[in-house]
Order: sequence, then structure tokens, then C-alpha cells
Amino acid sequence: MSNFRIESDSMGELKVPVNALYQAQTQRAVNNFAISALTMPAQFIKALAHIKQAAAQSNCELGLINKTKATAIEHACQAIIDGKHHDQFPVDVFQTGSGTSSNMNANEVIATLASTQLELVHPNDDVNMGQSSNDVVPTAIALSSALAVKQALLPALENLLQHLENKKSEVGAIVKTGRTHLMDAMPVTFEQTLNAWQSQVNNAASGIRHSLEPVCELAQGGTAVGTGINADPKFADLFCTNLTKNVGIRFSPSKNFFYNIGSQDAIVALSGQLKVLAVAQMKIANDLRWMNSGPLAGLGEIELEALQPGSSIMPGKVNPVIPEAAAMVSAQVIGNDATITVAGQSGNFELNVMLPVIAYNILQSIELLTNSAKALAEKAIATFIVNQANIDRALAKNPILVTALNPVIGYEKAAKIAKQAYKEARPIIDVAEQETDLAREELEKLLNPTKLTQGGL
Repeated sequence: MSNFRIESDSMGELKVPVNALYQAQTQRAVNNFAISALTMPAQFIKALAHIKQAAAQSNCELGLINKTKATAIEHACQAIIDGKHHDQFPVDVFQTGSGTSSNMNANEVIATLASTQLELVHPNDDVNMGQSSNDVVPTAIALSSALAVKQALLPALENLLQHLENKKSEVGAIVKTGRTHLMDAMPVTFEQTLNAWQSQVNNAASGIRHSLEPVCELAQGGTAVGTGINADPKFADLFCTNLTKNVGIRFSPSKNFFYNIGSQDAIVALSGQLKVLAVAQMKIANDLRWMNSGPLAGLGEIELEALQPGSSIMPGKVNPVIPEAAAMVSAQVIGNDATITVAGQSGNFELNVMLPVIAYNILQSIELLTNSAKALAEKAIATFIVNQANIDRALAKNPILVTALNPVIGYEKAAKIAKQAYKEARPIIDVAEQETDLAREELEKLLNPTKLTQGGL
């Protein structure tokens, strides 16, 4: 028995695996684009199915396709949305720049699933009715990105913010040595440090939410170049109504289809906001790594949860693995943003021709940030403990506390005291008592670390 069957398209016949749900055009893409082991993400495949489903519903309501075919297409799409048949989408990410191969892959798989002995469903005439790859693929990028952000990333950031808030309640009042240029500086509380992290995450989340607004204005209905050729004039509005009902997120037709098909500016902007989050995450991860460093020869201010052995040769070594993983995610997302930026400027006249790589990178960034935010929240922020003894020891000997004496004894005198304290490794209060006529009681008030975290004279 042959492992192949013969399929044909407008270019002729070719062999297709006998059990494949896809047809000739998908097979041509598999043959042509043996570039990488990367295929389009599952979120993107589901988005294509959502588009075909809403299109079938809309075309049926417009009287352009009969109810039997429309229902069969809807059911086939739902199976893909539910996670079935994803192995039938083998097309490489590095394919034709419009993503036509992925669009046709979806059309063919859905047509095969929807066809019966009584009703033959055609991939172009029926599944792709009123559509073009040029409006389907930008819409799929926008839809999959919006769903991933709203359903996964933003909840993960809320979870991270809640864990930061919980940690403030637990350790916020503890005073530690502040650092600028990685050098000892005036004291801060853990609450102030955690508040700064919260603000970074909050601001990044706000930027992401704001950037989603133009993403949710869809290209669908613009068809090949933005003119809407071969699509019913009512199709775009009806499509967005049905899609909104199906997925629970509000979408609307683009105010300018030429803009949405010829450019990917909205996704470039979203990627930029994801990069802001990546930068914030890198900062938080590195702060955790520094505070955890040691445990003997580093700062040793906190102890992260021990999750796994840290060395194949050094027994007992434990590393800050979650912050390290989060930092690597940040690096990847920043790199993805560079790719999306280059791809975004590849809008030549009426079509951007780097759509598949934009889809792959934006969805990878969202997924990586979602998962790393969850890991950072639950396996680093929630579980670290404070090493109070180390913090108190460093704080007591911090010569920079002498800054509080500037208004009383002047900068020059304070600098001399600080240098002497450094040199003799003595607490600043002892040197200040020796070198000034201020009483010990007065110095204790002036140099109180908790008071110094509150600012003022």
C-alpha cells in the first residue's frame, strides 16, 4: 500500500502523505521551505481557526454559503481551537512573507475535516470565502497576540504584583543598606525596594494594555490589498461581531485596511511594550541575584529558595536559578523585539512580507514573559527569606550614614569621619562620637537607619 496519495492544485499534481488532512498547497510549502525546525505557534493556528469560523458564520448570515457547509466548517474549526489536529500544520516559520502557506494550510485542513460524501467543502471557495492571506494573517497575528496578552500575560503580571504586595507585608519594615553604583549608599526599606519593582511591573502592564487598543482593530475585510475586493461590504463588521462573540474580546474593523495590511506598526508597538516589561524583569531578577549573592563572600542579604544543586563538581552549591532564567527570557524578548522591528519595516507598498516571523516572535515573547513572571513570583519573590544578621552588620558599619550629619557638621568633616570609619572598619557612630562634640544620644537620633529611610533633614 502506498504511503502517498496524489493531490492537485492550479500548478499540477504532487504526492501528499496518505493520512494528511492538508492538500497540495501545504505540501508544496513543506517541500519548498525546509529551513528550520520551527513551525507556527499553537496560538497562531488557533487564531486561524477562529478567523475561519467567524468568516463561515458571517458568510452564512450574508447568504453567501449554505447552512450545511457553514456548520461543517464551524465544527472543523472548533476541533482545531480545542487543540486537535495541530500536527497537520507542518509549514516552516520561514516561508512566504505573506503567510499564504499557513493560511492555505488552515484552509485545506478545515476543508478536509468539513467535507462529507454529501457536501464537498473547497479550501479556497468555501473556507477562504471573502478572505485573502493578506488580511487573514495580519488578523491572526493581532487576534493571537490579544488573546495571549489578555488571557495569560496580564493575569501573570497581576499574580506577580500580588506576590510583591504580600512580600511587603512580610518584610517591608526591614531596613537595609541602599546601593548606588553597586556601592554602599543611604539606607532603604524592603518596602521601598519592593515598591519600586511594583511600579516597574505596573507601568509595563499599563503600556501593554494601552498598546492592545490598535491591535484589536483588524485587517479582516481588506482582502488582497485593502480595497475589500471579493468580500461583501458588510463582511468586515459582521466578522468582528461574530469573532467578538466567539472569543470574548472586543474587536472592530480597521479604520484603514491599507494601514493594517501594508504595515505591522501596532504589533511593533506592542513588542516595544513587551520589551519594557523585559527590561523591568531583568532589573528585578538582577537585584534578587545580587541580594542573594554569597552566601559568605557576597551580599547575603536574602536567601532564595534552594531549588536544585548548583554545580556538577562543587557539592553544596546552590544558584539563583529562577532569576537567571527570568534574565535570559528578558534577553530573548529584547532580541525578539529587534527582529519584529526589522520585520515591521518590511511593508512594501500594500503588504508587509515578513508576517510569519513577526507572528512567531511576538507570540514567543508573550509566552516567555507570562511563564517567567509566574516563576519569578512563585519561586523567588514569595519564597525568599531575609538574612537579618547580615543586613544589620552591614548597616551598622555603613559610613555613608554620615550623610545625615552634613547639615550639622558640614560635608568636609563628615567625609573625614566616613573615611576614618572605612579605614578602621568601625561603626560610623563610634567614629562620629570620637571626632565631634555631639552626644551619643544625639548621634543615635541623627544616624537612626529607619529615620534615614524617610528623608528630610
